[in-house]
Amino acid sequence: MEPLQALAARIVECRRCERLVEWRETVAREKRAAFRDQEYWGRPVPGFGDPDARVLVVGLAPAAHGANRTGRMFTGDRSGDWLFGSLHRTGFASQPTSTGPDDGLELRDAFVTSPVRCAPPSNRPTPAERDACRPWFRDEADLLPRVRVVVALGGFGFTEAARWLGLRPLPRFTHGVEVPVGDGRTLLASYHVSQQNTFTGRLTEGMLDAVFERARALAGD
Repeated sequence: MEPLQALAARIVECRRCERLVEWRETVAREKRAAFRDQEYWGRPVPGFGDPDARVLVVGLAPAAHGANRTGRMFTGDRSGDWLFGSLHRTGFASQPTSTGPDDGLELRDAFVTSPVRCAPPSNRPTPAERDACRPWFRDEADLLPRVRVVVALGGFGFTEAARWLGLRPLPRFTHGVEVPVGDGRTLLASYHVSQQNTFTGRLTEGMLDAVFERARALAGD
């Protein structure tokens, strides 16, 4: 078994955080009415994408009725529609939609993950849950040796990515900020693709595309 696959198999069995285990499994049992005929994943969600990726995309955590339902990061919700639409327009994704793990989507030169692997209530993991999950994120990122650019979606992912990259002091999050690591890698920031940003116009398609176009340029294209 390949290292990323072996790690993913370990991630999906994790039960470290009692509150998150209870929440993700409750959501998977009770379901949303629109998905009542579907079987929810209801477990931790590993990252996915190109193992030779030069661009690592870091979010926050699985959505209760998105990745917690489908079992794939950013898949099955409006945030994913925005993310994969942009990745497609900028040449990183084979298609602009992501509805389920068997939908044919392939990522090219990009890998998508998050620091927290279980859907948290109100999308807010506690500091203890963040810390308990951090080793999964670091182990996964360490298995992506070609990464040159990390695109962080939102302040939470930005801080965790900065920690993994060894940045001290931790840089301040602002949309579009570009932080050289000093070893040839770069940390880029975007507002998260959550509906509170996309519905209000705080984050536009053009703004998101610009971040990924810059990531491609920095990665070496």
